[in-house]
Amino acid sequence: MVEVKRRVLTVGEVASRAGVATSALRFYEANGLIVSERTDAGHRRYHADVLRRVGFIKVAQRVGLSLEDIKSALDSLPAGRTPSRKDWARLAASWQPILDERIALLEAMKEKLDGCIGCGCLSLDSCALYNPTDMAAERGTGPRFLLGDPPAV
Repeated sequence: MVEVKRRVLTVGEVASRAGVATSALRFYEANGLIVSERTDAGHRRYHADVLRRVGFIKVAQRVGLSLEDIKSALDSLPAGRTPSRKDWARLAASWQPILDERIALLEAMKEKLDGCIGCGCLSLDSCALYNPTDMAAERGTGPRFLLGDPPAV
C-alpha cells in the first residue's frame, strides 16, 4: 500500500491563505474548532483541509452563529481524514433550518427597523396600535412582534 503524504502548512501560511490572524488560529485550536500537529521543535503544522474549516468558521461567525454551534457542526465532520463533498453536503443540509430562520429574522428586522420592531418599544407613534396598554409584556421579554408574536387585537 502506498502512503499518500498530506500537504502541511505553517501557522503563517494558513493565516495568510485564510485571511485571519495567527492568534485567531490559536484561538480556534484552543476551542477545538481546528487541529494542528506539532513538529519536533513544537511548531504548529496544519493539513491543507483546515483552510476550508477556517473559511466555514469565518462565514458562520460573520452571520452571527455562536462558536458552540460552529464547533458542533465541525464535530459532525469525520476525524482523521479530509471531509468529502458528501460530508460537507450533510453538514450544509443540517444547517439549512438554522440559516432559514436567520434569514427570516434579518428580513423582518430590515422591514421593521425604521418603525416598530416590536416591543420593548421603539415607536411611540404606533405603539398604541400594536401594543395597547403594553400587553406584549405579558408574552415575555424582548421584541415580541419581531420574534413572531402576533400584535394584540
